[in-house]
Amino acid sequence: MTIHTKAMAAQLLKAPSGVAGLDEITFGGLPAGRPTLIAGAAGCGKTLFALTFLVKGATEHGEPGVLMSFEERAQDLVENVSSLGYDLPGLIAENKLIIDYVRVERSEIEQSGEYDLEALFVRLGHAIDKIGAKRVVLDTLEALFSGLGDGPVLRAELRRLFQWLKDRGVTAMITAERGAEGQLTRHGLEEYVSDCVIALDNRVEEQITTRRLRVLKYRGSAHGTNEYPFLIDQGGISVLPVTSAGLSHSISDEVVSSGIGGIDAMLGIGGFYRGSSVLLSGPSGTGKTTFGSHFVNAACVAGQRAIYFSFEESPEQIVRNMQSVGLDLGAHVASGLLRFESARPSLFGLEMHLVLMIRQIEEFNPTAVVVDPISAFRGSESEIHATLLRLVDYLKVKGITGVFNNLINADQPGRDDQSLSSLMDVWIGLHDLQANGERNRGLFVLKARGMSHSNQIREYLLGSGGVTLIEPYIGPHGVLTGSARIVQEAQEEAAALERLDEVNRRHREFVQRRNAAERQIAETLEALEREEAELLALENVDERKEKVLTASRFAAATRRGSTQ
Repeated sequence: MTIHTKAMAAQLLKAPSGVAGLDEITFGGLPAGRPTLIAGAAGCGKTLFALTFLVKGATEHGEPGVLMSFEERAQDLVENVSSLGYDLPGLIAENKLIIDYVRVERSEIEQSGEYDLEALFVRLGHAIDKIGAKRVVLDTLEALFSGLGDGPVLRAELRRLFQWLKDRGVTAMITAERGAEGQLTRHGLEEYVSDCVIALDNRVEEQITTRRLRVLKYRGSAHGTNEYPFLIDQGGISVLPVTSAGLSHSISDEVVSSGIGGIDAMLGIGGFYRGSSVLLSGPSGTGKTTFGSHFVNAACVAGQRAIYFSFEESPEQIVRNMQSVGLDLGAHVASGLLRFESARPSLFGLEMHLVLMIRQIEEFNPTAVVVDPISAFRGSESEIHATLLRLVDYLKVKGITGVFNNLINADQPGRDDQSLSSLMDVWIGLHDLQANGERNRGLFVLKARGMSHSNQIREYLLGSGGVTLIEPYIGPHGVLTGSARIVQEAQEEAAALERLDEVNRRHREFVQRRNAAERQIAETLEALEREEAELLALENVDERKEKVLTASRFAAATRRGSTQ
């Protein structure tokens, strides 16, 4: 099976290498029908590369293969790769693979004085024809030519070998030992007659070993020219194209919860956009692990998978500690929704940690990831920045929301985050608020791309109910937290009670004065009524007296008239 590279107008045929990540670097695989040279020092993984090339070709692409080994016997090879799950005996029984061990004795070659590869070609050609092989591996050239010291003859035979492989139309992989004094190979010729040259390196920096790969040459095809770390473990070989980070990922309008209602309320959309990168920074003791645990807990409660990468605490310790804030992460682990991956930062280099994390993400396929803390990584600021850039880019391409915890210096808050914040979509700062002889915790949102957000500093508490954000309290001299807020609230409550007592006292006095006034008014009205009654009585007496006088005058007048 062959595929075409996207970058070439000439449509160079390519064969998948079977090595995870290598085809991305080579834009499709190794040159089909041509030889590829794998060069490197002992322990770099040359033979494993070659066997992976054969096994994957036979099992996944329907291309049988032949391995001609000049150093290791077939049984040794079978045992060496059994831990990777490679069933070489089964492939051999199915006529998908032939392993031919060729014993080469240097003393015999020196005694004969002649060197002719014709017998090798006959033997290799028979194996190819027997199973219809499309792939061939020769491991290694140094053993094959170990007894040949004549330079011109060696060069002629090397050219003859590579041309024979091309004429047979097989996709070949030839391994070679690294040469001395900066030479890629011992003979210094193999790289020139090969169509593709891949150099493997096993480098030690600061007592940490990292395997790296570089495509030095690829005739007729573009390819990645940088160094790429690769990992060999029970899952086989994985090459990480760490410099392929781009900005072509898709975006989502879906909102995922932070797991803390107070933080969701501070963000205009009620959480994070799916696929966002979130930086959570703060000094020691501010609860960064608790915040990250709330995030993965919310994802698992929603029925989604999450991975928690821990570089300072064991999974058991995190699960136990989070029970104190009401989070049962152990239940999510048991259900298969949550996976913890813990390792000491000094176990691998930065790039190897990146390879491992990406492999684990590929296997588990989560929607939420926590890295706790990124400050544990060892390396220069530029290396850490580059590693995080590639991880953030990878998560964005996959649509995975990532929370990155970062430990900062309490004496210089924010300084350690400046090189990281540009990579992040949301930046939440956790800080110590020290006043009045006590330490409290405060939270604020420094940035949130694509959404409005609160600009307030919010005090938060870590308790049995998890993380609780307290409504901001503005005192006469600014935001108050902790006991200062409690004292101020108590003082204001006392002042309010005092004001209420004063109002009640004045109300009572008012009622008393009003009642006294009402009584006085009633008494005055009563006196006025009595006086009015007396006046009416006097008026009635005078009226009667006037009537009597009038009657008397009338009677007297009547008598005087009668006498006359």
